[in-house]
Amino acid sequence: MYKNVFLNFIATVALIALIVLGYVMISAVDRLHDDNNRIGEKLTRLENRIEVLGTNPAAVAAPVTAEERIDSSNGTIANLEFFDRNSQPGGRIIRRITSDTQNLNTLINNDSTASTFHGLTDSTLAERNLKNINEFEPLMAESWIISPDKKVYTIKLRKGILWHDFTDPVSGKEWRNVEVTAADFKFYVDVIKNKDTNCGPMRSYYKQLDRIEVINRYKFKVFWKQRYYQSKIFTLGMSPLPRHLYHAYPEPFDGKKFNDDHRRNRVIVGCGPYRFLRWDKGQRVIFTRWSKYFGKKYGIMPPISNIAFDLIKHPNTAFQALKAGKLDSFNLEPEQWIKRTDTKEFKPGGSLAKYKYLYRAYYYLGYNLKNPLFTDKRVRQAMTHLVNRRKILQDVCFNLGKIVTGPFFVDSKYYDKSIKPYEFSVAEARRLLGEAGWKDRDGDGVLDKNGKKFEFTIMQVANHPVQQKMLPIIKEDMAKAGIVMNIKSFEWSVYLQRLEKKKFEVCCLGWTSSLDPDPYQLWHSSGADKNNTSNHIGFKNKRADEIIEELRITFDMDKRLKLAHEFHQLLHDEQPYTFLFSRDALVAQSTRYKNVRKFPLGYPDSIIWTPKKEQRAIPGF
Repeated sequence: MYKNVFLNFIATVALIALIVLGYVMISAVDRLHDDNNRIGEKLTRLENRIEVLGTNPAAVAAPVTAEERIDSSNGTIANLEFFDRNSQPGGRIIRRITSDTQNLNTLINNDSTASTFHGLTDSTLAERNLKNINEFEPLMAESWIISPDKKVYTIKLRKGILWHDFTDPVSGKEWRNVEVTAADFKFYVDVIKNKDTNCGPMRSYYKQLDRIEVINRYKFKVFWKQRYYQSKIFTLGMSPLPRHLYHAYPEPFDGKKFNDDHRRNRVIVGCGPYRFLRWDKGQRVIFTRWSKYFGKKYGIMPPISNIAFDLIKHPNTAFQALKAGKLDSFNLEPEQWIKRTDTKEFKPGGSLAKYKYLYRAYYYLGYNLKNPLFTDKRVRQAMTHLVNRRKILQDVCFNLGKIVTGPFFVDSKYYDKSIKPYEFSVAEARRLLGEAGWKDRDGDGVLDKNGKKFEFTIMQVANHPVQQKMLPIIKEDMAKAGIVMNIKSFEWSVYLQRLEKKKFEVCCLGWTSSLDPDPYQLWHSSGADKNNTSNHIGFKNKRADEIIEELRITFDMDKRLKLAHEFHQLLHDEQPYTFLFSRDALVAQSTRYKNVRKFPLGYPDSIIWTPKKEQRAIPGF
């Protein structure tokens, strides 16, 4: 089944790598790519890709519930109800990606392109029901028991789950019919918790996981150090990790070798419905259906035989490929959605259909708070007053989205709708900047303070169509207040390196939003002074830390919402980001696909199919 990029919460996500949406901003971790309609969310593909101090005992006052037991030994399995029994297997889907990913190991690479690939190839212990997203259903797990204090999870695996067959790219050894066992889940956690592996974002999620205890080949226990609101999500969302790929040597596991094992990190070995076939760097990545997938006997084998991702940088080139039938699905640019779909292909009976939904993500400008320009919150508030979000949403995005004021999904209960956006106002920006000591003392039209001009550079993702239109608008409005904004374009790999090392002044990015948010990864001060964390702007705030830590151990929903709304208000006041908007996902897809269904998280590919007479092969495959 598919992971969203939770994580995905997981796909998150997510973990929230986010992990995602390519046509407005690019996320630092869960990069937001065109593949955002792959919403069959796996619990561990976390949206943001992510020590509870417990300073407030009242926060854990939620009642202790009885032991929770789930048993699927009668053959039930996640989301079986949504598969069409009349589907005809075969055919292909060709999608677009806008750039190559760094590598295919999602524990050290949280780019959402890699996350999407793993969503095809991985499986998890359980999966959210597509319709009732708060309900978790068994996938790899045959059963589980959750202790009353929610600190111990006893998992029983289904028997006969096989890893994909593969040939080790380093040793040349062939691996066939290797069964997934409890030890593979322990290996997954051990690798994440290893101090030498570059798994920082994921490690922060699992800090409170104490250990995994293997009972036998098919049974293990997961022990958490203390009650944690997302322990269920992260336990049931676990994927196994293939020891025979990543620890294929007799010496003790080497975390640094894991990071630098470039040849093995260019392949994927999973146990999910699709098997990684090949990566033609700079061109195409191909996956083929895994004939030994354990879900086949339960009725959840995806009907589509082959899935490819073609690298097409320019959206107009991709649009022409879609119309020519060389792409099967493509996330349209807003202008394309409005101005270029009034053609025969998109009319009733045509070859293409359109699908729209509000994507669970937000976009922002992020200020490096280690830069003296941005240490005063009045300056950051002024910067937000100089971003004309209404104009950008209307002129660049054709009003296909919603302006947002904080980090939670705008249509969720965690989002405080009483908080109103800062209005565009050059006069108010000048007032705030003046209070912060920025004035045009030499009459050259540029603000200065202590002999320093107010000038900064914002990073732009190379060839990104929306950023190319949006950032010049912001640059022009900044100049009205006496601020010089330079725009510098970077290829994504370079952009990401500068982000991870905090070598930037202002970035333009996006994050996917979690269903059950945990702001720790993005906002806790523990990541502010470290490289390779999601807190790339270096945000530190004592009260924010307290709220985050309380949220992690608070189960009572009224208390959670109160804390979330306080956190939202705090960020609105501090403005470490200029929050921009959530965008509509604008999907164009071939009409030959059947069983296309909309769910709360989008349109999953796992259940669609094409009639035999309309099935196509991947060219050259």
